[in-house]
Amino acid sequence: MTPTNITLSPKPTKNNLTDGYLKFQLNQQTTAVLSMRHTQEAIIVPVESITSMPNMPPCILGLMNWRSRIIWVVDLPRMLNLESLDYRLRQYNAIAIRVESLVLGLVVQEIKGTTKFVADAIHSPIGQVASSLVPYLCGCVVQQEEILLVLDAQAIVQSAILRSE
Repeated sequence: MTPTNITLSPKPTKNNLTDGYLKFQLNQQTTAVLSMRHTQEAIIVPVESITSMPNMPPCILGLMNWRSRIIWVVDLPRMLNLESLDYRLRQYNAIAIRVESLVLGLVVQEIKGTTKFVADAIHSPIGQVASSLVPYLCGCVVQQEEILLVLDAQAIVQSAILRSE
């Protein structure tokens, strides 16, 4: 993919401006979005290009080379205690996210494209989703009669599940 230069104004965004999000399916029932601020790339990864590592939590698929960097690849639905991916797949749909200097590959069921909505449209997820999901969410948005989970990229990369101590 060729990089696109986008000039961003240094002014803080106002609540009436729309923000861009990458939309994807976590599993059959759950659609989620991630802010484009943290999304680096959506890629299709052959299963063979991920090297599994011993003694890791079940949600960590392993390591892969992404743009000359070695990054961890995580089964995002499994990490969020949702139905995990079908491991008979030959390739994964992955999203490379960056939070400060941390880059992580998130494997999801299907990447749907992009969407936009105003920050004011994000509502509290409490009472609408499983309590185990709440620490990883900014909230949820209803768009075309569908509830979208707005994931918090920072909470995902800093998750205790991913720290092997």
